[in-house]
Amino acid sequence: MFAVIRTGGKQYRVTPNAVLKVEKLEAEPGSIVTFNDVLAVGGENGLTIGGPTVPGATVTATVIAQDRLDKIIIFKKRRRQNSRRRNGHRQHVTVLRVADINAA
Repeated sequence: MFAVIRTGGKQYRVTPNAVLKVEKLEAEPGSIVTFNDVLAVGGENGLTIGGPTVPGATVTATVIAQDRLDKIIIFKKRRRQNSRRRNGHRQHVTVLRVADINAA
């Protein structure tokens, strides 16, 4: 069984026991998070696509940690101007383990 959820402006295809990193959520490690924006649910009895969401479908996940991704370097250069700028950025993410997919 799988589901497609929407969080943080992105869509994720999740399966039970999958570990994924999503945009930062305000939740403590060990707490349970429920996603109601389920766009599609698939399983043994076919695929159900919502319009835009599947009514009554939820995905629950456990928060493993609040983390940061690897640093990305933003480098801007203007040619022939002797002008360049270098910045770095580390995005905050929440690490989740999908517990259950409820297709209702």
